[in-house]
Amino acid sequence: MLRLTQRRKLTLQAPETPGGEPHVSAASGLVRAGNWLHVVADDSLFLATFPLEGDAPGQLLRLFPGELPLEAKARKALKPDHEALCLLSGLKDAPHGALLAVPSGSTPVRMKGALVPLAADGSIGGPVREVDFTRLYAQLTRELGPLNVEGAALAGARLRLLNRGNGDQGTDAVVDLDAGRVLRTLEANETLQPDVVRIVRRWELGRAGTVRLSFTDAAPLPDGRVVFTAAAEDTRDAYADGAVMGSAVGVLAPDGSPMFLDGVDAKVKLEGVDARVEGGRIHLLLVADADDPSQSAPLFETVLEGVPG
Repeated sequence: MLRLTQRRKLTLQAPETPGGEPHVSAASGLVRAGNWLHVVADDSLFLATFPLEGDAPGQLLRLFPGELPLEAKARKALKPDHEALCLLSGLKDAPHGALLAVPSGSTPVRMKGALVPLAADGSIGGPVREVDFTRLYAQLTRELGPLNVEGAALAGARLRLLNRGNGDQGTDAVVDLDAGRVLRTLEANETLQPDVVRIVRRWELGRAGTVRLSFTDAAPLPDGRVVFTAAAEDTRDAYADGAVMGSAVGVLAPDGSPMFLDGVDAKVKLEGVDARVEGGRIHLLLVADADDPSQSAPLFETVLEGVPG
């Protein structure tokens, strides 16, 4: 099993909502850029940014207008449900890269993403733009059934999306999009269309006890492989939460097939991952979602050992 070491809690300078807690609780996507860590939470209208080193509180960047209610059931019904954060390069109007916050698509109100340009040091570098996933997700729903996109990673010429198949009726899948077409669509500030889809593959990741492991995030490696996280959550569908039986970390080969999977030594729901190759080893930063707004999300680190080349 992989040993997780906690680096910090994701505390904030101020709460997102008046009367709320000054921390990120439902962390669901993670990207390291320069000396900064960027985090999206599935119950938030904001992007949270933290220094890479130390435990200074993070700052918030608004992605969408409005305010979400504090009451859990009402908040769940209205949240944009950003489950993945992806680092993009190759955009003409974002020469230092950009963050793409990706919605789950699990309800009609969860179809809007956000594009955030970065500065040279990895900090926020420009105004936020909305990205419409509605038509793309309609096509993927026809192919896969109920949608719950939880991971995204730019891997060479493909933007790879990971669909989380909650419950025994759900479908875990790797969806490859044409990255060039996606980037051109984003540059034109247009709606993503079904013609960006290249390949859809369905996979079974195994179980933790009696509960299926399902994709929860993705991060690219330089050679075209993709690190992914997976969680075993005892829930019937993509909307309801359930008891977490465990999490795992794996690697997809460049062709999108799973080639490595190992469990972690803590019963947490891993939902975000960033991967770096340093000294020939794969170093990971990870965030978890406690499904409890009173609890601050943790940031973990670990090293993958024994991964096939």
